[in-house]
Amino acid sequence: MNDANVKVEANANPQNATVDAGEKQGLDMPLFAMPGMFRGIAEQSVVRARDNCEKIKAASGEIADILRETYSTNAKGAADYGVKVIEISGVNTNSAFDFLTNLMDTKSLSEIIKLSATQSRQSFEAASAQNRELWELAQKVATEAAEPIKKSFTRVLQKAS
Repeated sequence: MNDANVKVEANANPQNATVDAGEKQGLDMPLFAMPGMFRGIAEQSVVRARDNCEKIKAASGEIADILRETYSTNAKGAADYGVKVIEISGVNTNSAFDFLTNLMDTKSLSEIIKLSATQSRQSFEAASAQNRELWELAQKVATEAAEPIKKSFTRVLQKAS
């Protein structure tokens, strides 16, 4: 083969080089129908993407509202818990001062031992009851905060899907 033959072969028309617009290629589709079909698919994808973005945007707004509500519920619960802790501290402080006042009024070692034993028992019982109250309050706050989130998130996510 020489250069002239190569040029001729390189410039030679392929078998299907002259195809009319209505003629069909190997996939039984018109030659120029493919770009239109891709355009349709792309347009559908854009419409679907916009719809999904709108759904996500709406769900995001609802979730933000739910979290805002939950935050205020948690803040109230935390404030209630804090108030209870302060109340318990006041009760315990008063109890300690009462014990010291009674301790100063004792006249014998047996009275001191008896008073100390009584104070220890009362302190233990009070601490047990106070811990129970705080535990119940913490559970209540956690339940009040978690339940609306669980229900609302499920509802919002179902709507978005």
